[in-house]
Amino acid sequence: MDKMTGRPQSILVVDDDPNILAVLEARLVSAGYTVHCAEGGHGALAVLAEKPVDLMISDIRMPDMGGMELLKAVEKNYPGLPIIFLTAHGSIPGAVTAIREGAVDYLTKPFDGLELLSKIESILEKRHRDGPDEPLSKVSNILWGGKSPSMRELYDLIERVAPRDVNVLLLGESGTGKEKIAHLIHQISPRGRRPFVVVDCGSTPAGLLESELFGHIKGSFTHALRDKKGLIEEADGGTLFLDEIGNISSEMQVRLLRFLESRKIRRIGDVKEIAVDCRVIAATNADLAEDVEAGRFREDLYYRLKVVTIKVPPLRQRMEDVPLLAARFLESFCREQRQPPVILAPETAEFLQGYNWPGNVRELKNALEAGVVLCKDNTLRPSDLQLQDEGETETEPAAAVRSDELSLDESERKAIIRALEKANYVQKDAAPLLGVSRRALNYKIQKYAIELPGKRTRAAKNK
Repeated sequence: MDKMTGRPQSILVVDDDPNILAVLEARLVSAGYTVHCAEGGHGALAVLAEKPVDLMISDIRMPDMGGMELLKAVEKNYPGLPIIFLTAHGSIPGAVTAIREGAVDYLTKPFDGLELLSKIESILEKRHRDGPDEPLSKVSNILWGGKSPSMRELYDLIERVAPRDVNVLLLGESGTGKEKIAHLIHQISPRGRRPFVVVDCGSTPAGLLESELFGHIKGSFTHALRDKKGLIEEADGGTLFLDEIGNISSEMQVRLLRFLESRKIRRIGDVKEIAVDCRVIAATNADLAEDVEAGRFREDLYYRLKVVTIKVPPLRQRMEDVPLLAARFLESFCREQRQPPVILAPETAEFLQGYNWPGNVRELKNALEAGVVLCKDNTLRPSDLQLQDEGETETEPAAAVRSDELSLDESERKAIIRALEKANYVQKDAAPLLGVSRRALNYKIQKYAIELPGKRTRAAKNK
C-alpha cells in the first residue's frame, strides 16, 4: 500500500512468455500489489501512458522491443521509474549493462519468488523515502498521453480552466486535437452532463451559417418549411464549440458578438429573443491577432472569445511523446482489427521520431492505422506508413524535410494531397484519413486550389 496515496502499489510485468506473466501476476497479487501485464515493450508503453505504475519488471530479451530499447524509452519519458530485469543465465552481461544504463536490479531465470518480493519491497520503500515523481494529470489519458513539458503545462491549464465558466480560445495547427481538448474541457466541467454542440465554421457556407447557429421560423425565407432550433439554442446548459472561428463573415461576427454580450438570440424571421445559457469554446489555426490588426476580425469579438487562451503545441515540438503515442495507437488499432500485435521495426521507430509531422497527431494516428493494415509479417516498416513526400524515395524519408522550410498552409496542403492520393481522389474516403468532415475537406481543396484529376479532365474537354 502506498502510504501517501492510500492505493495499492502497482507493478507492470513485461514478458513475451504468457506462462511467466501468469506466474508473476499470481505471486504479486497474492502479495497485495496491483498488477498490469504486457506481452512486449510496445504494450508496456501503452500501459504506462494510461495507468499509474510504481515499478516495472521486464524480460530483457523480447522480439518486438528488447529490454534495453524499452529501458531507453522509459528513462526518456518516465524518468525515475524503477525497473527490475529478468534474464536467462547466459544473458547476465546484458543485464549488467542495463544496470549501468539505469535499471535498478536484475534476477536470473528461474528466479526465487521470495527474493523477487524482497527486492520489490526494498526498491519501493527507498523510492518512498526519496519521494516519487509527481504523477501525470488524469486528463493525459484522454489526450493520448505524453509527458513532455509542453503537454504537462497543457494538462494543468485544462484542469484549472474546466471548472470555471469562462470562454476559451484554443489556438493550434490543424491536427493537434483542438476539438478533443474542447470536448475534454466540457466533460470535466460542471456542464459535462449537458450537450456538447460542434459548429464547423470552416466548412459551413456563410449563407447557411446564420440559420445553423441561430435557427429560423417557418416562412422566414424560401424553403423554411418549419421552425428550426439553432445550434446555439441546442447548446443551452452545455457547451458550444465554434471550430475554425476565424472563417466567419463580418456580418456573423456582429451577430455572434451580440449573443456573447447579451446571452440572447433571435431566430431568423422572429421578433422575440430567447435566453441561452451556454459556455463558448472557439478554436482556430489562424493568427487571429494578426487578423484583428488587418481589420479582418473584430477586436471586441476577439477579446470576448479569448477570456482564456490555450495554445496547443504541434507534435514536432514534443517529439519525445511520439513513442508513447505510437504504442498507444498501435495497440488500439490491432485490438480493433482483431489481429496480433504489430511490431515496430527499429528503422520505423527512428523514422517516426525524425519525421516532421505537418499534420500533427492526426497524421501520426492515420499513418499508423494505415500501416497496421498494409504491413506484412506483423512488422511495421517506414514504407507501410506511406508518408514520403513527392519526389522522395524510400531511402530518402520525409524526415529529411524540416518544418522550418515550410509554411503551415503548405504543410496542410501537402497533407491533404497525400490523403487524396491514398483515397484515389475520392473526397468522401479522403476526409476520414484527415479526421475532418467532407465539407471541411472540400473547403480546404478550394482554399488551396488543389486540382483533382477528374476536374482537370473535364476542364480540358470544355476547351
